[in-house]
Amino acid sequence: MMPILIVAGGVLLLLLLIMVLKVNPFFSLLISSLAIGMAQGMAFTDVIGSIEKGMGGTLGPLSMILGFGAVLGKLIADGGGVHRISTGLIQTFGVKNVQWATVAVGFAVGIPIFYNVGFVILVPFVFAIAVQTRLPLIYVGLPMLAALSVTHGYLPPHPGPSAIGTLYQADMGLTLIYGVIVAIPAIILGGVFFSRTLTHIRPNPPAQFMEIEILPPDSMPSFWVSLFTGLLPVLLIALASFLSGLLPPDAIWLSIVSLVGHPVVALLVAVFVAVYTMGIARGKSMKAIMASAEEAIRGIAMILFIIGAAGAFKEVLVDSGVGNAIAAWAGELPLSPLVLVWAIAAAIRVVLGSATVAGLMAAGIALPLINATHTSAELMVLATGAGSLMFSHVNDTGFWMFKEYFGLSVRDTILSWSLMETIVSVVGLLGVLVLAACI
Repeated sequence: MMPILIVAGGVLLLLLLIMVLKVNPFFSLLISSLAIGMAQGMAFTDVIGSIEKGMGGTLGPLSMILGFGAVLGKLIADGGGVHRISTGLIQTFGVKNVQWATVAVGFAVGIPIFYNVGFVILVPFVFAIAVQTRLPLIYVGLPMLAALSVTHGYLPPHPGPSAIGTLYQADMGLTLIYGVIVAIPAIILGGVFFSRTLTHIRPNPPAQFMEIEILPPDSMPSFWVSLFTGLLPVLLIALASFLSGLLPPDAIWLSIVSLVGHPVVALLVAVFVAVYTMGIARGKSMKAIMASAEEAIRGIAMILFIIGAAGAFKEVLVDSGVGNAIAAWAGELPLSPLVLVWAIAAAIRVVLGSATVAGLMAAGIALPLINATHTSAELMVLATGAGSLMFSHVNDTGFWMFKEYFGLSVRDTILSWSLMETIVSVVGLLGVLVLAACI
């Protein structure tokens, strides 16, 4: 029980530093990481090592993704592409149905690619739609992010669900079908309907995200050129995933396909395409295009540091053994296998922050239950995934991405993002239990 109390105290310290003393989240996360590690009995050098490992491990894969994503969004925005795409979506769906447009795009983009990549690709379109329709930013953006989050937690071919499905020996195709059935009500309730109750929250995003340049129609790229440029990373990643399943392991083209389908490479290719379609083809000089790229990188510098510090915070929790203590405690609860694995994953997620880590740890604990109880492996994957999305808060990098991009306080981020994640997690469990009763 002591590890839980230490973590709770660490989170309270973090909230005190940010909300009361107004310390920057970057420094607050580092101070809280040190405090938790020392309280857990870790040597000071080990705590520093965990912080370095956490920052490096988080920013290693994320820094280029966020950097290239910011540049891509800036180039498309400056070239008029974001305005063209958002106008097309508004005209197609109508202002009244704009939430369903963002849900559809978020779901389609979320299935083949990582959450963080989808976030940085689609957020510029959310800002543009909000500016043009004058609708609240949370109202427009939360449904899209709910769709991205649910596909990340429930559905193969994402790494977490895929690894869990392999561990459980589940049928991936059937898991995907069941997952879509469960995902739809979770997204509608957690994204669309819940966002309509958040009109009291007033985001204050960084100015560069809301500066949507409206060009004369004849100087803007076409809708399809803009859409192709913006979604090129998604197309490359999805195509690589599809071809990887068809090509034999020793095929010479497999390494090329894997390279092009890597999120970093796919985003870099899209940036070069945007340099032409949104810059050179619009009559801009290379100097002006590179100035836009540099401005985009400068605009996310503090966001990168905060996300890295959140990774350090999570790593200290992992290395201090808190996750194992929570898992052992939850594993003794007298519940059905589906509810039990959801509860274990949810508890680890709340303590550690990482959905993937929570899902895999819970799966390892619950694996013997499948053979002992003959519970559907596919439903166990979904229950595990739903639990791994539970109540994202200050130890999750996704929490800080949402907070910093949308310009919210910690309190408002909890009332919007954290509660949305809780809703999709609980609705996911309920959907799994309904499916279990029907099949």
